[in-house]
Amino acid sequence: MIDRIWFGAASAVLAMQAGSQAYAQSATVVAVEATTDETRRGLSWSGGKASVSGDISTRIGPVEASARVAALREAARHGDSDAVADLSLGTRFDVSALTLGLKATGYVFAGGRGPLNYAEVLGSAGYTYGPVQFELVAAYAPEQSAIGGDNLYLRAEAIAGIPSTPFTVVAALGRSSGSDDGSGRSNRVRPGGDYSDWRLGVDYVRRPLVLTVEYVGTDTNDDAILPGRYDARHDGDRVLGRVRYAF
Repeated sequence: MIDRIWFGAASAVLAMQAGSQAYAQSATVVAVEATTDETRRGLSWSGGKASVSGDISTRIGPVEASARVAALREAARHGDSDAVADLSLGTRFDVSALTLGLKATGYVFAGGRGPLNYAEVLGSAGYTYGPVQFELVAAYAPEQSAIGGDNLYLRAEAIAGIPSTPFTVVAALGRSSGSDDGSGRSNRVRPGGDYSDWRLGVDYVRRPLVLTVEYVGTDTNDDAILPGRYDARHDGDRVLGRVRYAF
């Protein structure tokens, strides 16, 4: 499944590149990060524990590629995995006042039990008005045994820089839905069934350093969680801290 998604994404990116005009030379960014909890879509991926990660991203013409490795601390949500690598390939381009994006990501887990690796494709549309950026995102993971079905994630996000200050405010609301094959593995991405998540944060930006404090939460239904070995805890409201340094 991961191979098919990556092949489709690469074909789409190359087709866009063939019909595009000249682009700037490549740019590469390497960064490290520490957080009080590796949280994604309101769910802890590190068992509620602190985590560290490293990532690298590069752009060559219209093609963007990135890799990120994060410590999961033997989190039961992902079969007691020690770490996860996010491997992404995509493109981003402007159409009138909109910035559109297309990306495929494979999630590769290390040290865990059972079928764990899965992939998804993501499309985005962004618009900037003054100091505020708006973005709509749709991410779809086709049916895969590793996540006990398929999964659709929709998110609306707003990012506003406060003029004449190093502070940026971020607010986002997301919704996860999908099918469930009854194996319990859907708890990894959708504990208790369909749910919403939210995030409200403040970034202090002094390049190359970024400090973040954010409040995250979900409306997951713990009473509806199917039994299984994939932990579905660490999904409630909480405040997180994060430090990021880019080289």
